[in-house]
Amino acid sequence: MLEKIKHAAAFIDGRTSGFRPEVGIILGTGLGGLVDHIAIRHSIEYADIPDFPVSTVEGHKGRLIFGELGGRRIVAMQGRFHYYEGYTPQQVVFPVRVMKFLGIARLFVSNASGGTNPTFRVGDLMVINDHINLIPNPLIGPNIEELGPRFPDMKGAYDPSLIALATEIAGKEGIKLQYGCYVGLTGPTFETPQEYHYVRAIGGDAVGMSTTPEIIAARHMGIPCFGVSIITDLASDDSVSHEVVQEQGRRAEKEMTRLFIGMLAEL
Repeated sequence: MLEKIKHAAAFIDGRTSGFRPEVGIILGTGLGGLVDHIAIRHSIEYADIPDFPVSTVEGHKGRLIFGELGGRRIVAMQGRFHYYEGYTPQQVVFPVRVMKFLGIARLFVSNASGGTNPTFRVGDLMVINDHINLIPNPLIGPNIEELGPRFPDMKGAYDPSLIALATEIAGKEGIKLQYGCYVGLTGPTFETPQEYHYVRAIGGDAVGMSTTPEIIAARHMGIPCFGVSIITDLASDDSVSHEVVQEQGRRAEKEMTRLFIGMLAEL
């Protein structure tokens, strides 16, 4: 796996003329519009990168974007990978590993999620301050010491200083933030009413089908992380569909984009 990671990173390095991103950004379902604000220097299709997975889900375009955003050099994943697509947990986090070898020092992640906290409303931005991972852990199997320790500490997985910065920027920009715990489930089914109750009972404020494996891999490699969930549906809703999730994500991404740009400018 390590050789595949290095091979992919070397390929990308050659295609981008040695562009060294400072921050990695993973864009969730319906949230690819942030790319429109990037001063793009390079764009690479996932299908062209050795050993890279390929997005199979609508709303995930499947490109690595390199450029400037908020005055920082960034690499953005326009489309992520999910365990439910049939990829192994190790394949799901492969891009995060590659971004580390490309030079990122921080990781920003976003997702569309269902709100289980009764105070949340559709369109809210929830800053993730903790998570519960119920997706198979990507660190299962032999540990690669060059990547990180056998037993990484997950306390403070979502960097407190980045959460504080987000709070400061949101105050200046007039962006309403919620805060809470994200629960990662395998999918691809949306939750039953009792599963929503279960998520809430174990301490979850929002639930989705991504993010936690990528954060685990990033923390394994010592990368500080910041995460935002856009609440696209609620546990109290009668029904939900992928189309609704994408539409609500697109509506709320403008606020998320303002938040990310403001944070990047202050790093």
